[in-house]
Amino acid sequence: MTGTHPPTSTHPPTSTHPPTSVDHGHVTPSGPKKADSAHDQLGSREGRAVLGRAGAAGGAADEVFWAEQAWVAPTPAHGESTDLAGPALAARVRIEVGEGRITNVTPGVDPEPDDVRLPGVVFPGFANAHSHAFHRALRGRTHRDGGSFWTWREDMYTLAARLTPDNYYELAKAAYAEMALAGVTVVGEFHYVHHMPDGTPYDDPNAMGLAIQHAAADAGIRLTLLDTCYLRGGRDTALEDTQVRFGDGTAQRWRERVNRLRADVDSPGTRVGAAIHSVRAVPATAIPVIAAWARDASAPLHVHLSEQVAENTACLAEYGRTPTQLLADSGALGPTTTAIHATHLSTEDIELLGDSGTSVCACPSTEQDLADGLSPMGDLAAAGAGICLGSDQHAVVDLLTEARLLEMHERLASGRRGRFGPQDLVTALTARGHEALGWAGNGRIAPGAAADLVAVRTDSTRTAGSDAAQVMFSATASDVETVVAGGHVVVDRGQHRLGDVAALLRASITSLWNPS
Repeated sequence: MTGTHPPTSTHPPTSTHPPTSVDHGHVTPSGPKKADSAHDQLGSREGRAVLGRAGAAGGAADEVFWAEQAWVAPTPAHGESTDLAGPALAARVRIEVGEGRITNVTPGVDPEPDDVRLPGVVFPGFANAHSHAFHRALRGRTHRDGGSFWTWREDMYTLAARLTPDNYYELAKAAYAEMALAGVTVVGEFHYVHHMPDGTPYDDPNAMGLAIQHAAADAGIRLTLLDTCYLRGGRDTALEDTQVRFGDGTAQRWRERVNRLRADVDSPGTRVGAAIHSVRAVPATAIPVIAAWARDASAPLHVHLSEQVAENTACLAEYGRTPTQLLADSGALGPTTTAIHATHLSTEDIELLGDSGTSVCACPSTEQDLADGLSPMGDLAAAGAGICLGSDQHAVVDLLTEARLLEMHERLASGRRGRFGPQDLVTALTARGHEALGWAGNGRIAPGAAADLVAVRTDSTRTAGSDAAQVMFSATASDVETVVAGGHVVVDRGQHRLGDVAALLRASITSLWNPS
């Protein structure tokens, strides 16, 4: 197809599961209600809000939530910044919301009759800082005969060749709804499937990116669309036939297309950032162009870094420097840059990342699934790098598990327990991830932050008996009971507003692997 834009559906969501609204302190079903503002719609492809019931015309709903226990940001002293200071667990917390943001937080009080009660432990919204949405269709299909990262990559290329704006929208919507069920309220999509399978641009050269935007909006979560530059197959190697749809030819043409994307994205729920796929896929001469675009646009910059030893070996052979050193010399490191994986690093690499204030996104479930190795996250944190989390290829979508694995992998590597305590893990899962995606100030239960809340059960077979402050070490995505994004209920009693998310996933994935 040569479509100019992902067609806007005039139909309601696939499921008829009713949206939720609030009634006397409980979340109860109600009929569908049209969004009253652009904020509510968040760029929704389906033309109506999926972030919950609308409030007064022209704005998001005002609401008050009451949490049995909540991870609350510290109150700053005069002139003191606490944007990324670790939160503390507080009891009996009223959280007042206006226009989608938290207006007041009061611990140690009883609920009012109309408050929405959130039992268990309430976290700020989770940030999934690294996603390839279409990889969700690979889950449970890449383990024959063991294989390697490189055989897995061939399966991924096969899948990528089948994507269109329409079927990518359906798959991404289902994948993002699965994330919402796991407590995710913002996702960073590392997007590089730009063109038709033969490399020809769509009539709208950003048709695929816009499909992702609409998918996230209809799933009820925010999006940072990290438009990725991907120019070559390796040193002196052109893109293969399976890769040509990823490339724009030159960094300058990438920049032109992304400028158009940024102009076309008019939604408060989406931000456009940049990504360097890797030093393997982007030559040294192009890296400064991408880094400069991100700086000029005040946008986040992400990059796959040293996930495989082979990447380091090739970079040393081509440039005489490690990938980290090459990025540093190209002006690509800094506080608005996030390095993904950072698995195989030298001591000097760790110092460069820490000294520059670069963030690092750990993707533990993917790194263990692909046998990447154990990343030196403890050393990186000690050097000054902020740590955030992503589910990457979505072998599992469970950000609580990703957070727990951050500490568990560190235990395996160091032989010690407790490098990342509960407070550290909450920060990595929330505030650090939001900041890495360009939403600084969110991911906190504090006045001014987006009203993103995740209520986790403490009475399940997994969490029963756990200390509330340590529930991160026992809970999974199955324990996420309620998710609030921008003040609106997206997940209620473990059910997404779109209804049967498993059915959405099954339909979209089956159609990709078994096209009619």
